[in-house]
Amino acid sequence: MPDLLLYLSTAGLWLALAGLAWRAARPAVAAGPAHGPDVRIENLLVPVALVLHAMLLYRGIVVSEGLNLGVANAVSLLVWLTALIYWLAGLAYRSLSPMQGLMAPIALVAVVLQGVVPSRHVVTYTAEPLFTMHFAIAMLAYALVIVATLHALVMLAEEKWLHRGVLPPFLKALPPLMEMEALLFRILLAAFILLTLTVVTGVFFSELLFGKPFAFSHKNVFAMLSWLIFGGLLAGHHLRGWRGKTAVRWTLAGFFMLLLAYVGSKFVLEIILKR
Repeated sequence: MPDLLLYLSTAGLWLALAGLAWRAARPAVAAGPAHGPDVRIENLLVPVALVLHAMLLYRGIVVSEGLNLGVANAVSLLVWLTALIYWLAGLAYRSLSPMQGLMAPIALVAVVLQGVVPSRHVVTYTAEPLFTMHFAIAMLAYALVIVATLHALVMLAEEKWLHRGVLPPFLKALPPLMEMEALLFRILLAAFILLTLTVVTGVFFSELLFGKPFAFSHKNVFAMLSWLIFGGLLAGHHLRGWRGKTAVRWTLAGFFMLLLAYVGSKFVLEIILKR
C-alpha cells in the first residue's frame, strides 16, 4: 500500500470513528437500542484503524539508520499506544468502551501531525538491548500517563455534570464516579511503576552510552519532577486519603511535567531551534 494511500486510509478511519462517536453521543441516538449498528461498525473499525496506524508508524519510524523519533512520530506513537490501551480496556470492561470515541479525534490529529510536520531525529544506537528495553518501558509508561490524564479529565467533567443533576449520554455510559476514581489510582500505580523502571533503565543506559548515570538536562529534570509528583500523589492517597479534585490536579500536573520533558524538549529542539 503506497504511503499516501496508507496515510489517507488511516486518517479517514479515525475521522469516521470520531464522527460515529459524536453521533452516538447525541441524545436522540444514545436513547436508542444499546446494541445498534453503529456499535457494531465501531467494534470493527477500531482494530482496523489501529493496525493501519501501526503500519504508518512503522514506515515513518523505522529507517535504515535506526529509529526516526522526531516529535511528530513520537506524538503519533504515544497516541497510538493510548488508543490501543483503551481498546484493550474496552474489551475487558465494556463500560469503558465510550473512551475509544474520545481517542478517535486525538488519533486523527496525531496522524495529521505525522503527515504535515517534517521532523527527523534518528536514534542510531537501537541495537543496544538496554535501549530497546528502556524505550519500550518509557513509551508504555508515557501512554499510561496519558490514559490517566484523560481519565482524570473525564472524572472532572462527570463530577461537574453530576452537580447539575444530569449526565450527557457519553458520561452516562461510563462507570460511576467512585469506580472511575478507583480505576484512576490503579492506572496511576501502574504508570508510576513503569516510570520508576524508566528512570532505572535510563540510568544504566546513560552510564553505558555516555559514561555518566544522570545528566541534568531539561528532559531529565522534568521527567524526575513528574515521577516525584505521581509518587507524591500515590503516597498522599494511601496516607492522607487524597482523592477527587486533589487527585485530578496532581495527575494533570504530573502529565504537564512529562509533556515538557519529552514532547516539549523535542518540539523546542526540532521545530523552534531546527536541530
